[in-house]
Amino acid sequence: MPLPHRDHSLYSPFVNAVIQAGDHLKAPMEALLKQSNIDRQLLQNLEHPTPVDAVLALYRGIDESCAQPDIGITVGRICYIDGLHLQLYMSTLCETFRDYLNLMPSMLRTTGDIGEVKMQADRAFLKLGWHPLSAATRPQRYLSDTVLTNSAAIVDSLCIHPVPVRRADFTYSRPEDLGLLHQVFGSDLHFEQPVSQLYFERESLYYPLTHLSGDVAAWQFQPLTHLFDENEPPDTFLLELRRTLLRLLPQGDITIDRVADALTLSRRTLQRRLAERDSQFLQILQSVRAEVATRYLADERLSITDIAFLLGYSDQSAFSTAFKSWHGRSPKAYRQR
Repeated sequence: MPLPHRDHSLYSPFVNAVIQAGDHLKAPMEALLKQSNIDRQLLQNLEHPTPVDAVLALYRGIDESCAQPDIGITVGRICYIDGLHLQLYMSTLCETFRDYLNLMPSMLRTTGDIGEVKMQADRAFLKLGWHPLSAATRPQRYLSDTVLTNSAAIVDSLCIHPVPVRRADFTYSRPEDLGLLHQVFGSDLHFEQPVSQLYFERESLYYPLTHLSGDVAAWQFQPLTHLFDENEPPDTFLLELRRTLLRLLPQGDITIDRVADALTLSRRTLQRRLAERDSQFLQILQSVRAEVATRYLADERLSITDIAFLLGYSDQSAFSTAFKSWHGRSPKAYRQR
């Protein structure tokens, strides 16, 4: 079987989830890490890249030493909890499940070079499909089970109404023991399918999202819920523009036309109103990013990669370059200060 591309890598949180699962299963992790050429100390840096083939070797080692072909399900549950803080930030930006899907973070941006989760709808169902970056990983269970378990947990926790999996397809062959698969994905399981994917009721698109309430929400998620309440500018137009930018940032590729549409204005009207205030679109955009970035960095549970996503940058490097131009130091140095 061919291996994933040698330049493909995963960020530390994903690798640490695999290690945590192995520790839980009492696998000989130090020996397996050495065998996979993974340095546990380097993983303290959340943005440290680890080759995908090394992580797959670690999965295999845990499976073989503990007889746990379901290892991906355990890793997926850990990934869900590990990424929960980012999900909670995103929930403050959205009202419905449909809104969330429009902001759903790309795994290539937040996790590393393993593939993408894509959602499509037909008349009856929403289909959440797992599309691995490398054909080498398509027929094996580890990444498929991890990604789909994490996705199922996210989807069913976002909305006020439950959103259970109605059907699950897997590219790999039917395993002997279906116990954990049934617990996570329900009873309608199909194997040796062209795409690994989950089916949800289409009507869930319009389900309202849950939101944190009370003092916990105000304290932990101040960057999103109270960002512009202090020293609120007297100009209500600028206030609404900044709040709109904050909501749209995670989508990336922020343009004046998209923002004008969100404000139900024409591009020309938006430009005219900014000119009346002796301001420009890019100036406002960068000021919002610069202000929000420092507040995100104060929350150490968000990785710099997470923050780059929330601010609409294509990758960590682009965010770090911009941040240094605003504050004279890298995000990492600013956080360590």
